[in-house]
Amino acid sequence: MVTRAITSTIVGLEPRRVDVEAHLVLADLPSFAIVGLADRACQEAKHRVQSGIVNAMLPWPSRNRIIVNLAPAALRKEGSGFDLPIALAVLAGSHQLPAHRLLDHASVGELSLDGRVRPVSGTIAVAEGVRRAGIKLLICAAESAPEAALAGIDVVPVHHLAEAVAYLRGEEDIRFASPPGSDDLEEPFVPDLAEVRGQERGRRALEIAATGEHNVLLAGPPGTGKTMLGRRLPGILPPLTRDEALEVTRIHSVAGTLPTGRPIMLMPPFRAPHHGASAAAIVGGGAIPRPGEASLAHRGVLLLDELPEFPRPVLESLRQPLEDGVVSVARVGGHALFPARFRLVATMNLCPCGARGDPTADCGCSPQRISAYREKVSRALLDRFDLVVAMPRPRAEELAAPPGEPSAAVRERVVAGRARLRDGDLLRRTEAASALLDRAVDHVPLSGRGRARVARVARTIAALGGAESVLPEHLAEALSYRSPVGVPSA
Repeated sequence: MVTRAITSTIVGLEPRRVDVEAHLVLADLPSFAIVGLADRACQEAKHRVQSGIVNAMLPWPSRNRIIVNLAPAALRKEGSGFDLPIALAVLAGSHQLPAHRLLDHASVGELSLDGRVRPVSGTIAVAEGVRRAGIKLLICAAESAPEAALAGIDVVPVHHLAEAVAYLRGEEDIRFASPPGSDDLEEPFVPDLAEVRGQERGRRALEIAATGEHNVLLAGPPGTGKTMLGRRLPGILPPLTRDEALEVTRIHSVAGTLPTGRPIMLMPPFRAPHHGASAAAIVGGGAIPRPGEASLAHRGVLLLDELPEFPRPVLESLRQPLEDGVVSVARVGGHALFPARFRLVATMNLCPCGARGDPTADCGCSPQRISAYREKVSRALLDRFDLVVAMPRPRAEELAAPPGEPSAAVRERVVAGRARLRDGDLLRRTEAASALLDRAVDHVPLSGRGRARVARVARTIAALGGAESVLPEHLAEALSYRSPVGVPSA
């Protein structure tokens, strides 16, 4: 007899149903084989499952040849989440639990050698796949249960294989897990904008970026607060809606980066990769496609500190997600799409030594070194920054000033500005503003993309100001962020 347990595997971010079939027959030479295009972690399940069953005080079918098939066989399987369904299918095949009960449940989880059920990445995506397959019950590790419950199915939390078996036998009742409430979540620490002294133009640019979802480049000498300012952008972004929170949670769950104590991410994510990261680490990829930093920053902020220090191929790989809001990864084994609608904040010096633009230091860089430094960032990438801000060194009186406006107050204006932007009938350009934009195309100059971005920024500025239409002064401020003095163009 063939027994079957049900689970899911993740392809990109999409769950695919997998039937775990177990066939046990008496044999003179007992064996245990797993087939169905399983990776090494799946193959190693043989040892974890056998040890877990024995340590759960359940008899191991030692006189049987055991074949486990992960169907469909043409779909690649990876990870340790198949341990629990394999163990349950084997136990059903050896008549230690009712096989028909497995058809009403799906299961996912890694087994430790002592039989404990461990959480695995992507549990919420597995739960969503189970729901789509018409199955309403999922057995998983207790630590993953609140996350899985977000998918809208009944989740059976278990700590040990013996507990799962007792539940399926009807010997133990287990209360279904509940989705996490806001009171159950640990609040992430977010730096406050009040800590930034001076840099009013940079603060203004950040507020505009948060309202209109614009990309920002902060350029200036070291020590002017570029990184400090960039790290405070998430604090003025509105909280995620429930649909956005589930989308972001799914990405981080699949990537294994879901923060401890936060089964759902309610705040916009923040990612700040090191400049030594590869293109696959930034935009996603690998032999089996996985989301990169661009997708982990979806609905949030991606900070690239010291932009020219990143390899140019890495920077160029960001051009597609910046335009399309999605990363497309094609491999021989399949194709994956990862959402990547993030706000890019980048910082850079004005020269290799960093002294350029600092009145207190002398720049010793030769024109050749400055030219080579500029060429590290292409004009095409620079054109995708809506706001380019020159960051001067703050004066002594600014540094000694009391704390500035806090993030909470700025966030209120951002929320109100976004509401105005969503009204498509408002904020049309006046004739004078349109004439100014037309003149700027020839005099700045502006590309077609640059013209569209200036118009978007001007509309955001008008929304923040509560104006009924986009006026020339709004457009003039938007144009001032395109090419500030001292920022190199490459």
